[in-house]
Amino acid sequence: MDNQLDRSSLWTVEHASAPASAEDGGRAVTVFSPRREIVHGSGPHLTGETQALLRYRLRAAALILLVGFAVFLVRHVGGILAGEPLDPLLLGAHIFVVLVLTACAFPLCQHCSVSLRKLRLAELIIFGLPTFFFVLLQHRVTLFDVARNYMPSPMPFWLMIIFTYGMFIPNTWRRAAVVIGAIALVPLLVVVGMVLVYPEVRAVVTGINVLQYALTMLVAAVAAVFGTHLIHNLRREAFEARQIGQYRLIELLGQGGMGEVFLAEHRMLKRPCAVKLIRAEQAGDPHVLARFEREVQMTARLSHWNTIEIFDYGRTDDGAFFYVMEYLPGLSLDELLIRHGPLPAERVVHLMRQTCQALREAHGVGLIHRDIKPGNLFAAQRGGQYDVAKILDFGLVKPLAEDGSSRLTRDGVISGTPFFMSPEQARGRDDVDARSDIYSLGAVAYALLTGRPPFAGKNPLDVVIAHIHDDLAPPSRFQPDVPADLEQVICRCLSKRPEDRFADVESLEKSLAECAAADQWTQSHAADWWHTHEPTTSAPTKTSAVTLTATN
Repeated sequence: MDNQLDRSSLWTVEHASAPASAEDGGRAVTVFSPRREIVHGSGPHLTGETQALLRYRLRAAALILLVGFAVFLVRHVGGILAGEPLDPLLLGAHIFVVLVLTACAFPLCQHCSVSLRKLRLAELIIFGLPTFFFVLLQHRVTLFDVARNYMPSPMPFWLMIIFTYGMFIPNTWRRAAVVIGAIALVPLLVVVGMVLVYPEVRAVVTGINVLQYALTMLVAAVAAVFGTHLIHNLRREAFEARQIGQYRLIELLGQGGMGEVFLAEHRMLKRPCAVKLIRAEQAGDPHVLARFEREVQMTARLSHWNTIEIFDYGRTDDGAFFYVMEYLPGLSLDELLIRHGPLPAERVVHLMRQTCQALREAHGVGLIHRDIKPGNLFAAQRGGQYDVAKILDFGLVKPLAEDGSSRLTRDGVISGTPFFMSPEQARGRDDVDARSDIYSLGAVAYALLTGRPPFAGKNPLDVVIAHIHDDLAPPSRFQPDVPADLEQVICRCLSKRPEDRFADVESLEKSLAECAAADQWTQSHAADWWHTHEPTTSAPTKTSAVTLTATN
């Protein structure tokens, strides 16, 4: 069999509680989190991506400083209990810093939405309060030491806060130089100020002492700024490594045996899109590359609203192939079934009629899909409309009059997904026509209405044999409220013999339009459903990650 199958590829009603997944040619495709926010910006500055990193790093810095201050607060209180002199202002400031760092750390959780203004305010507080406390501490320690005719060396706690800022806060070197320089300047100003105010300090401190302070702080500041610059460059290099031409790869959406699908963004247009990429280890197979290229060319020939749109196509510098398609907010029909169970008849008719209209164009130019299934059909939000059906993944599409010299699928090889393939596909016949897609459409409609495929089995071979030989149980056996006229249309689609089915998708669409459930699922119904059941997916400021098959 082409595209060997395993148990993970079986689509059954028992999967209703499983995580969303997509399949392609029987291979299970891992699909990651279905809700993603588009990241705007073309560089690693304070875009959404860097903003999320800043939030994460600020929280880490706050926690580290919190641990340090909490440990030394125990030491501070213990020293007072052991007889050390009490400084109420210093102790109160110490306790206040611990409380504020605690309050700052937890609102900056990984999944919390925090504005840039609040993040910068948090940065000021997280590093400003410890700086203020260290000024008080340096003042106290200096007075204590000069009383013993000793001038202390630069305090190590200043080095801690300088390097903590340099390591954790994502910055350009210029901004880091300003902030770190300001922090490094504070202890030097404290020394100079105390020399001017306190005669006892002036009597002890020498020019060498001040120079030592200045040089120590200068070396620490330069090292911290240089470290920030190196980290920034590494981030930029990693960022640029995630680019394909004008497209920035944001997140992996799905992966399969031969390819990967990424959420991406056009760097100049800021348009979200999905990039399908052939893996480097597969790029050397001429058969795979030819099939991948044909998928792009076939899909690009289609312009119907209900067919996924192809934006671009090309090769990466290392020779891998990719193409760029529209990014669809919404859910695949497979996900709809998994999350919400069977669909009402009027919604099924609404989606199937749109699919017929898209296939009408494909069949009209001599193309058959050969892998119609819930995972390859999408209910999208486009142009302000909900439940816009989209046909995905033309990886198995084949011209009706394919030249034998350029044939990329072999005679006698079964291609497709067992639960939704026609009997002639199951037999491995190479002369399948548009009526094979009609059979698959009937199987999809059956599954949408009942929550189960028309034929099931313990393994893929049992399912294939059932398509060829077993009698069809009408959908109403599993879902009594299926309308009789719609059931009749579906059962005709699922006829064993192609000649007993609808002659073309135009005839099928016409019969669906004549069903009582036709035109009962309005845009108002669709919008209400999405806002109620998938509010995040339907939100205008966020976009759901389209579940795309990533093999082929």
